[in-house]
Amino acid sequence: MIAAIKPAGSNTRGLLAYLYGPGRHDEHLDPHLVAGFAMLCMPDPGRDQNATLTQLARHLDEPVRLRNSEFGKPVTDHVWHCPVRAAPEDRRLSDTEWGEIAQRIVHAAGIAPAGDDLACRWIAVRHADDHIHILATTVREDGRRPKLHGSGIRVGDECRKIEKDYGLRQLKKGDNTAARRPTQAEMHKAERLGWEQTSRAWLQDRIRAAIPHARSVEELLAYLEADDILVKPRLGPSGDLLGYAVGRPGDVNKDGEQIYHPGGKIAPDLTLPKLMARLETTAPAEHPTARRNHPTTPWHQATDALDALHSDMADTTHAQAHITALGDLLEATAQKAPVGLRAELHSASQAFARAQRSQIRADHQAAHALRTAARDIAGAVTGPDGSALAALTAALVWAAILAARWHDAQGHAHQTDAALQAIRHLQAATDTALAPTLTELETRHPKQETRRTLANDVRTAIPDHADRILTDTAWPALATVLADAEAGGHKPHQLLKEAAARRELGTAHSPARVLITRIQHTSRNPAPNRRAEAARLRSTMMLAPSGHQGQRPLLAPACTTPAGQRQRQR
Repeated sequence: MIAAIKPAGSNTRGLLAYLYGPGRHDEHLDPHLVAGFAMLCMPDPGRDQNATLTQLARHLDEPVRLRNSEFGKPVTDHVWHCPVRAAPEDRRLSDTEWGEIAQRIVHAAGIAPAGDDLACRWIAVRHADDHIHILATTVREDGRRPKLHGSGIRVGDECRKIEKDYGLRQLKKGDNTAARRPTQAEMHKAERLGWEQTSRAWLQDRIRAAIPHARSVEELLAYLEADDILVKPRLGPSGDLLGYAVGRPGDVNKDGEQIYHPGGKIAPDLTLPKLMARLETTAPAEHPTARRNHPTTPWHQATDALDALHSDMADTTHAQAHITALGDLLEATAQKAPVGLRAELHSASQAFARAQRSQIRADHQAAHALRTAARDIAGAVTGPDGSALAALTAALVWAAILAARWHDAQGHAHQTDAALQAIRHLQAATDTALAPTLTELETRHPKQETRRTLANDVRTAIPDHADRILTDTAWPALATVLADAEAGGHKPHQLLKEAAARRELGTAHSPARVLITRIQHTSRNPAPNRRAEAARLRSTMMLAPSGHQGQRPLLAPACTTPAGQRQRQR
């Protein structure tokens, strides 16, 4: 059940005309009162042919007129309007039940607390099976104004209780992180002008598409202007940027003036302060003994950045920063992926937008690597090869699973659902991206004897998942990948252990496919020479500043065998 409190109005008679009228598309049937502050003396134009809308409006406005006659400053924002709608699959509620629900909502809002004889005047009108409209005038019988601060949260909480009490579909509690729902006026305007989206939804999509391309808010606004978005910055006396608003070309008011929307009215995470904190981060200083990666593409760099995600989710401020940056990486990937994948990736990005934000403050500095990867992909001139794209999309699936688990652990129900929706689109994109690679690998599978040896490697390295892997339809392709890696100097046993450690296989719908993307990504570089690597590290440590002498390297070589581990036998 959704109760959507509308902005305060001033025309009681005008709103009644809509509630008792035929509707914009003749959808209003049998409008009538189901509840009100004093039903015995309330004129109901829907049931009494002698009652008029003007009489009902005067009845509701009486406290407002009395207050205005006593005080010099008239009340003009006195019309409180709240449609209350059941879910499409809910049963048909009776008039009596809708009346009870209306009384609970005006009590929760502070319009008419139970037992308060001096509360505001209100009515509930039903003109359809699935919803009612509550109209109240916000001047009490004693002339005071009701305390409505936080009424939206209270009404939402009451709706969750009503759903349980009446056996209706149970929605998740809101947390003030959702984008604003489009108003009826916005939706009708979009329909009238032939737009697929309302202006605010259209602007939100374009701002999110621009974020991966920018290193500052100034760059972001410049990028939007270059994309023909109308930008109106708000500057202070010193010239500093204090805020911004954006407009959609052709979106004008009745006087022909351009309509602008502040960022915070488009989505909660698009305010100027939040964008500044999100975009304007600096690269962390690199430790002298940090391992230098081989030259690689932005797609491989993004996969490397995602690999570190699982190890930095314990700190909630870091986790929220990584999840926010993950959404930017999804958007950048959708923009630069091959045409055949863009629809699924774009759907994943749109679904994940809600998962990007929560009430937890993000330490955006912690996600610098992931954000840099998103910018590099957004600025890439060429697209990825097949294996790089498959590895990245598979890594995005795992990252989204981690995000869903983290949100679930924090009790973020809406964000968890958003991440799960994104996962479904990402899995479909991964299957599509990997299909050509699987076809090529299966055409040159290794000899039977080699496959038996590699199967033993699987059983030894990943015993808990060996049966699923070896019966997976993608096992022949995985065997080819392992044989190729071994030919390049890598140890299949070690690659399997590393791949399983980076990505939990229990949640994978095809563990062999996950291992293919992981191992192709890891083994793309030549196998390291352990003696040469050790000598390089010793040399680096000797040349490091005194404050770092004797420290161990932060990152071990990818394929170094752990101490005491049994070597693969031949």
